[in-house]
Amino acid sequence: MRFMPHTEADVRAMLDAIGARSLEELIAQVPASLRASAAIALAPGMSEQDVATEISALAENNRAADFVSFLGGGYYNHYVPAVVRAVTSRAEFATSYTPYQAEASQGTTQAIFEFQTLITQLTGLEVANASMYDGASAAAEAVLMAHRIAPKRSVVALARALWPDYRATIRTYLSALSAIEIVEVPFDDTSGQVDLAALQNVTKDNLLCVVAGYPNALGIIEPLGTIANLAHQAGALAVSVTAEGLALGLLKSPGDLGIDIAVGEGQSYGLPLQFGGPGLGFMAARAANMRQMPGRLVGQTRDAEGNRAFTLTLATREQHIRRERATSNICTNHSLCALAATVYLSLMGRRGLRELAERNVELAHHAQERLGAANIRPRFSGPFFNELVVKMPHVTRALEAAEARGILAGLPLAADYPELGDAMLIAVTEVNRASDIARLGEVLAAAVREQ
Repeated sequence: MRFMPHTEADVRAMLDAIGARSLEELIAQVPASLRASAAIALAPGMSEQDVATEISALAENNRAADFVSFLGGGYYNHYVPAVVRAVTSRAEFATSYTPYQAEASQGTTQAIFEFQTLITQLTGLEVANASMYDGASAAAEAVLMAHRIAPKRSVVALARALWPDYRATIRTYLSALSAIEIVEVPFDDTSGQVDLAALQNVTKDNLLCVVAGYPNALGIIEPLGTIANLAHQAGALAVSVTAEGLALGLLKSPGDLGIDIAVGEGQSYGLPLQFGGPGLGFMAARAANMRQMPGRLVGQTRDAEGNRAFTLTLATREQHIRRERATSNICTNHSLCALAATVYLSLMGRRGLRELAERNVELAHHAQERLGAANIRPRFSGPFFNELVVKMPHVTRALEAAEARGILAGLPLAADYPELGDAMLIAVTEVNRASDIARLGEVLAAAVREQ
């Protein structure tokens, strides 16, 4: 059976709503040369096998699969075990929706409950919700949650070393609240950690919360305990944001360091990169603040026959209660992504996750040593997990030279941090072999010599 999602009438109706006369006009902003080369010239009447063969041959022209990648900056290339895809592709999970009817959704609700349990174990906090859209929106929701807890306070302290897209998302979410003031706290030029003296200057009576990365956007591990203490001394809340979820398998948990709300991105827990999405936001907090959490929570209970059962215990969304009392307008959660994380974390176990995290640290520090031997030095002295910033003259040319040799060497930082125009961010994970790191060192050393 042919799959025909849109009839000509459907297409016409959508174009009319957009205000375009044709599909060609809709995509007119794409350069004509690119539009011309995008067409796939297939001879009429080709068999399915012949079409598949020709398309596969075209796909092999893409060089992306041949590159060795050291890109990070919020999304990370980790190995995804086959069992993750095997479970998430099962129809009862892949096609399920919001478990409004608990009696018919025990598999889905239990999977969400297990996800929540795993997140509380990783973060060291007492309660976690049923996932968020991604790490950036989770960070923004954490600030809104803090505002609900302490509505009379008005200053949000954002660490400048928090990921730029996270800071931008927080600003967007808070733009509707005119009484909120955002203060960016600089990072120390030597360590790469938050400038504690500058943070102390903003810890006043009206401070609402402090938001810091763990690790931060420069790969550096922040002194989270000290940050939390400074926030609490001012009567404010402390929020940690973790984009590289694997780090929580090794670092001391945010809850143990005094953090009140821990959020982050769960892409490293069994989700492939997939051209940048979808992500998986997670959020955990202290039980005292549970009713101010956005989204929903699944709880464990007993049914009428005394059997263990799972149900939506708390759902303070617009769909469930009066809009003005809702804690969030999150429409649903990434249940399938949360399931992937649950399978991945359950498979790895506490010891396996720690060993994998340690492997990432070892490889990243090995890369630092190899680059140091090529006279490419780290920009900061602070401790790092699996990302490091190195000083490079003419970063763009070095990256282009590396790409020409089949290596995506890292991310330039100048666009987001102009003061780091001579630096690049390199991420190393377990998929990078020692030979890859050796090639990275050779290519960047050659690029430096050529300059």
